[in-house]
Order: sequence, then structure tokens, then C-alpha cells
Amino acid sequence: MVRNDRLLSTALIVFGVTFCLVYPLAVVWPSGWAWHAGSPAASNYFMMIVGVYATLGVFLIRAARKPFDNRSLIWFTVWSSIVHAVVMALQALGQDMHRGHLAGDVPALLLVAIVLAVLMKRSERAYIPDRP
Repeated sequence: MVRNDRLLSTALIVFGVTFCLVYPLAVVWPSGWAWHAGSPAASNYFMMIVGVYATLGVFLIRAARKPFDNRSLIWFTVWSSIVHAVVMALQALGQDMHRGHLAGDVPALLLVAIVLAVLMKRSERAYIPDRP
């Protein structure tokens, strides 16, 4: 495994574990991670998001073994994180009670996207030769 893959694998594990911990993050810091009043379990929608992100987290952890073989999953994570962050940022800017997300899940998703995109580009350059 080349150094770029080790860094990418580490990032996949860290982000995968974080995605599996969305529920506890919402318990500890609700204004930064939950979009409703009350406990995290009080919203069916939020629990659906928890399930989707926990599933993605497990697959990111599994992808850490062979990142290059899981490129489409990693690029999906990059682009879906960007889209999710932009939508949430626009919603937070339009609703005063949700401004906390601009310091919580919005920058977290952008961090995921940037780190994985940079590491994927480096990994792909190591494996895919330049085309003429």
C-alpha cells in the first residue's frame, strides 16, 4: 500500500466512524447536528438520516482496505457531502434557529469532501498513468 493509500485509508476510517456516530453527536451538540427540537429520536426524518449515514460509515470503513477498488463509493461520498452541505447551509441561512449548523454539520461535510477529494486525486495519480 502506497503512502497516499495509507492516508486515504485513515481518512476513510475516521470519517466512517464519525458517520456512524451522528446520533451521539446530535445528543451532545443538538444545535450543530439535529434539525428539530427534542431528543434525536423524536424525529423520524432524523433517524432516517442516522440510518443512511451509519450505513455509509460502515461502507467507508470497509473501503479503507482497498480504496482504489472503491473509487465510486468514495467519489459519491465527496459529491453527496458537497450537495448536502450546500443545501443545509442555504436552509440555515434562511432560518435563524438553524444557524448553529453553519458551525456544525455544514463545515464537517465540507471537510469530508475536501479531504477525500484531495486524497483520491493523489491516489488516482499513483495508479492511473497520464494519458497522451
